[in-house]
Amino acid sequence: MSHDSTAAPEAVARKLSGRRRKEIVAVLLFSGGPIFESSIPLSVFGIDRQDAGVPRYRLLVCGGEDGPLRTTGGLELSAPHGLEAISRAGTVVVPAWRSITSPPPEEALDALRRAHEEGARIVGLCTGAFVLAAAGLLDGRPATTHWMYAPTLAKRYPSVHVDPRELFVDDGDVLTSAGTAAGIDLCLHIVRTDHGNEAAGALARRLVVPPRRTGGQERYLDRSLPEEIGADPLAEVVAWALEHLHEQFDVETLAARAYMSRRTFDRRFRSLTGSAPLQWLITQRVLQAQRLLETSDYSVDEVAGRCGFRSPVALRGHFRRQLGSSPAAYRAAYRARRPQGERPQETEASQGGPGAGVPSGHPGHPGQPGQPPGSLHPEHPVPIQSRRTAAASAIGSPPALSASAASDNGREAYISPRASLPGQRSAT
Repeated sequence: MSHDSTAAPEAVARKLSGRRRKEIVAVLLFSGGPIFESSIPLSVFGIDRQDAGVPRYRLLVCGGEDGPLRTTGGLELSAPHGLEAISRAGTVVVPAWRSITSPPPEEALDALRRAHEEGARIVGLCTGAFVLAAAGLLDGRPATTHWMYAPTLAKRYPSVHVDPRELFVDDGDVLTSAGTAAGIDLCLHIVRTDHGNEAAGALARRLVVPPRRTGGQERYLDRSLPEEIGADPLAEVVAWALEHLHEQFDVETLAARAYMSRRTFDRRFRSLTGSAPLQWLITQRVLQAQRLLETSDYSVDEVAGRCGFRSPVALRGHFRRQLGSSPAAYRAAYRARRPQGERPQETEASQGGPGAGVPSGHPGHPGQPGQPPGSLHPEHPVPIQSRRTAAASAIGSPPALSASAASDNGREAYISPRASLPGQRSAT
């Protein structure tokens, strides 16, 4: 079951400074940014659709650095406003950042910090979360980004509680989303928060998109790891693990292959990926099981054995915790949504053969990941538990788990050990 987010009490108490207006939305653009993500807030907040019952926003497109601004497709843009225009906005959106390895301009970070201090709502779409993190606005907060870059965000900013399962995270006055289309989900959520379901529904019909998407990023997760790991000696151990998921081995086996003690291996692996090695291994086994359920006719018991689980019971427990469904229900829902006549076909990867599970190269852009064999088509999603609820629904949420407990029960790898957070998604 999914819930709309509600602003946290501390965010509700904050008020806009006198010069800022709630209806003004500033979009902060940088050179080298992707045109698709950049266009999402412009389309949602910059077009007058009052005839369709959508209240009008006032849009200010601001350059985060000196222009002209070049997009990933080679287009040149000239922003009509500079950073000074952000001082009038009640909402500031950073739709993307050009590189997860380079720091954003300090002037832009200062403008974002000042806007937040003056009560503005700050939004990061896709890799825009890296800009918010660099400004310190995500410290101690839950956040998400594209699943492919979630490990890097967790590693680079360890005080951020990164959850790569969510389409978006609303933490009151700071909001983040996953890649590309999830930016539309978050912008619609903002309209719904500001003006209600009817306005958001009318806008969704104009954009020809669902007013609410169920599920999260789980069905798109791939085996990708941070780019930096490619040059690290642990890369060989990771590649070996991915090729041998059909075998039963544990983290001690991986540590021995790396010629490290378990403690040293755990520390080194976490520093590279933002994830505990045991949890990473469980996640990869579940992903492999997901593919086999999609692409083969193996029974659940056979799938468990081919993914290295010691028993079908272990597979069912971890699968349900990560995907919110039993393996059998997942397969049934997946097949019900496939075109008629399409039959599962075993691939070399689904059989655990040579090359099974080896990363297949770096997708070009975080918003356009390459889909692995057997991955779900976005138009045929399997219903699974949806995005994070925020502070008002925190009552009754289970306490966050320690790193060891998370490893034991299969919780997602990138969530740092912490006290219970407002709106943390229930594992049940």
